[in-house]
Amino acid sequence: MSGVVVIDYGMGNLRSVSKALESLGAAVRVSGEPKDVAQADRLILPGVGAFPAAMAELSARGLAEPIKAAVAKGTPYLGVCLGLQLLFDESEEGGGAAGLGILRGKVRRFDGAAKLKIPHMGWNQVEPRMSPSGRRRRSPLLKDIPDGSHFYFVHSYYAEPAEQGVVALETDYGVRFASMIERKQLYATQFHPEKSQAAGLTLLRNFLALTR
Repeated sequence: MSGVVVIDYGMGNLRSVSKALESLGAAVRVSGEPKDVAQADRLILPGVGAFPAAMAELSARGLAEPIKAAVAKGTPYLGVCLGLQLLFDESEEGGGAAGLGILRGKVRRFDGAAKLKIPHMGWNQVEPRMSPSGRRRRSPLLKDIPDGSHFYFVHSYYAEPAEQGVVALETDYGVRFASMIERKQLYATQFHPEKSQAAGLTLLRNFLALTR
């Protein structure tokens, strides 16, 4: 198996992600087969919907363990929206549900008391996370994307990583939350690059250019 596998688990914006990748010249396969996930050169896990239902589908289709194994062996992975949240230990959604547990932390709901519309929907700005020394973190996925660029979001929950070192980008929406995470070859965005015009396509192009 070669090329990019977009993981099909019965939920998610598979077509829009696939079309964006194909527009960049990528060989894309949409698959829900565990063996394809295990053999892929690159993995993308998109997601739209509820965290508990998504985890139930990943488990029922035998995809959870192949995803974790692929990440562990260094296969480049890009999670999109729910595909970011599922990486963590657990979510508050639906009364609580366990995630993949690849990253430590919890997914929390935006506080409605802040008088902000939920879901957080539309364009918002992203900023690189600053290191304790005041240096901006640089990610290979952000090559040729200016600081302060805007991306498109649709979500009611956000990830709160236990390890702040995995946070590559942050965004403000009543709370400052992780809008992109990175750990070695593991990347994920809370925003939708496939809906974010030129900046989003640049990010996807950078993902396709990663070397193992």
